[in-house]
Amino acid sequence: MEHCVSEQQRATDLFSEKVKRSPFSSSDKVLQLADEVECIFMKHFTGNDRKVAMKYLKPQQPRNTHMITFLVCSRALLFHSHVSGIFTSTGNSAYMEIVYHVFSMFALISLHIFLYGCNLFMWKNTRINHNFIFDFSSNTALTHRDAFLMSASIMCTVVAALVINLFLKNAGVAYANALPGALLLLSTGVLFCPFDIFYRSTRYCFMRVMRNIIFSPFYKVLMADFFMADQLTSQIPLLRHMEFTACYFMAGSFRTHPYETCTSGQQYKHLAYVISFLPYFWRALQCLRRYLEEGHDINQLANAGKYVSAMVAAAVRFKYAATPTPFWVWMVIISSSGATIYQLYWDFVKDWGFLNPKSKNRWLRNELILKNKSIYYVSMMLNLALRLAWTESVMKIHIGKVESRLLDFSLASLEIIRRGHWNFYRLENEHLNNVGKFRAVKTVPLPFRELETD
Repeated sequence: MEHCVSEQQRATDLFSEKVKRSPFSSSDKVLQLADEVECIFMKHFTGNDRKVAMKYLKPQQPRNTHMITFLVCSRALLFHSHVSGIFTSTGNSAYMEIVYHVFSMFALISLHIFLYGCNLFMWKNTRINHNFIFDFSSNTALTHRDAFLMSASIMCTVVAALVINLFLKNAGVAYANALPGALLLLSTGVLFCPFDIFYRSTRYCFMRVMRNIIFSPFYKVLMADFFMADQLTSQIPLLRHMEFTACYFMAGSFRTHPYETCTSGQQYKHLAYVISFLPYFWRALQCLRRYLEEGHDINQLANAGKYVSAMVAAAVRFKYAATPTPFWVWMVIISSSGATIYQLYWDFVKDWGFLNPKSKNRWLRNELILKNKSIYYVSMMLNLALRLAWTESVMKIHIGKVESRLLDFSLASLEIIRRGHWNFYRLENEHLNNVGKFRAVKTVPLPFRELETD
């Protein structure tokens, strides 16, 4: 063994010496060419002004400021203000029944973008090639600071609208509840804005991915498509808020009809049922499309079965909410427990690559990016705990309407936190699989490797 190591070290040394003596390493031709380029540029474009020429040839990197850091740290104001609005408006049914849905929707979006920024930060620091995996252009892809800025901007805008709405309601101003509608119009206008502002490439990429998800059977499923569809399965409360908001504002209910127009009736229940199932349905269709494209891979059918089980569990919970009998309690426990076990197995084994009994790292993978192995075990327990949030639906918790809304909002936020937590390990596993097959880099490395030393 020692002989092999010494031979390998000798080969590496010879290769390094050969490179050092090669013309491209010792020649100063490149420096001469760089000087000539500078002279030509100064002569023809800047009137021999070297200072101006260097501004174009060697532009300074923008300095990092603390503005984004400040905004990120202050984003908790959104949740604090929203929760405060819920409690201070207990006697104001307009806030609880109308405005609550709009501000909850924006709060959940802001939280999800913030956690995506945390994912980008961790992927960058751990050298996970997320842009390559998602097939994003490095020139236009979001950085973690961009994501934090987007989240903080949403937070600041919504907090301002929330405070103004509460102030106008307390002052008795007519049509104060139209302010959330104006906020919706503003956000829609920014999303579809055709000008090259407000991260146009990211906005258009988002809309393109959403189109691919909605019409899943008709488009080839890429990594970004099913990754985003997985995010949607954690944003079902947000979709429910969007459904109510669309009903209330687009139908003009805030002026002519009572709140119950969009919360009661058979048509509303059917629509709520459909909205809750769409993300799982889209994700199942993506799995079926990949099953046909990838040579009838049985794993894709098994993955589709996971989303079908989630749909069945959700349907049983809807039935239990309508008829809370002991029979349906047991049906909820059985169906939801089965779906949870299915999801946990797929999280740990398929998406994260854990629970490998033959791994050199007990019950993990052979290859790990994080040095502290205990983080992986804590993450598995946290994912397990957050997957069991559905048990709240079968608990007989006697709380008021305000506390019920706060509990729903908190559970929706926890699910988004679980999804952001899941994202890191999902891409870590994908990155390691790509590296093993030389797909995370543009070139295959030379057959020389450095010796690992303690």
